[in-house]
Amino acid sequence: MDLSNEKISIVISQGSLEGIYPGLIMANGARAEGMEANLFFTFFGLDAIHRKRQEHIKVATVGNPALHVPTWAGGLPGVSSAMTHVMEHKMEKLEIPSIPEFVELISDTGAGLYACKASVDLFGLDMDDFIEGVDDVITVGEFYEMAFGGHIVFT
Repeated sequence: MDLSNEKISIVISQGSLEGIYPGLIMANGARAEGMEANLFFTFFGLDAIHRKRQEHIKVATVGNPALHVPTWAGGLPGVSSAMTHVMEHKMEKLEIPSIPEFVELISDTGAGLYACKASVDLFGLDMDDFIEGVDDVITVGEFYEMAFGGHIVFT
């Protein structure tokens, strides 16, 4: 099936390892299939493209039922760091790039990287806070215009 005329716009709104990777994996897969792909980072998802935070993203251990860890245990000091280390080690074995490498790789394939203006304003950020490769800070309306005629996925 030829997917080169298709496009997908992916909204990344979470700032955790398990909240960011699905969108990156989907964007990478779309680009590999020849699809147009745009990523829209909003709220805490902005951490994936933030210069100072991008390399410090952790697994959310509190209230994450998929970890099968009681909420109280997930909040203990060091648990999030330990779980993050375990996940990063497993992903490294599978040759899944780190978030900074993955974002750069996806950008290099021609996918668009956009920060949500409302979230940028809410957190007092500007374009200088983001990594090279972020195309622009755009409004939700501009995102919808860009996504028109394609599919929108929320991760």
